[in-house]
Amino acid sequence: MQTLVLDTNIVLDLFVFSDTQARPLQAGLEQGSVDWIATAAMRAELERVLAYAQIESRLACCQLKAADVLARFDRHARIVELPARAGVTCSDPDDQKFIDLAVAHKCLLLSKDAAVLSMAKRLAALEARTASALTA
Repeated sequence: MQTLVLDTNIVLDLFVFSDTQARPLQAGLEQGSVDWIATAAMRAELERVLAYAQIESRLACCQLKAADVLARFDRHARIVELPARAGVTCSDPDDQKFIDLAVAHKCLLLSKDAAVLSMAKRLAALEARTASALTA
């Protein structure tokens, strides 16, 4: 089983935007072949983002509610304790929590954020990886 950390934009792609790049991830979650780990802070960030006007309009268009997305988060994500701060720092402080968790669990962090993706070599040195999508 592959352990993953998903940043908020990937979660939105998965549960709100139905991005085709998220299909392998969706399949992995449904089949139980991936273990998505998250923290309570990550869930709180998702809840906050779901209230943004542009996201609310997308939810309405798809006949979804924020509660639907949060229920899917709760069904698929395994909440773990906050890790210690990683030995590397992200230029975007909002992304640090994802970096810290991926490093602590030496796992793959899925993100489309340029600040996160630019850290690939530094994360690899700490036995963590980053990618913009899960490949089939």
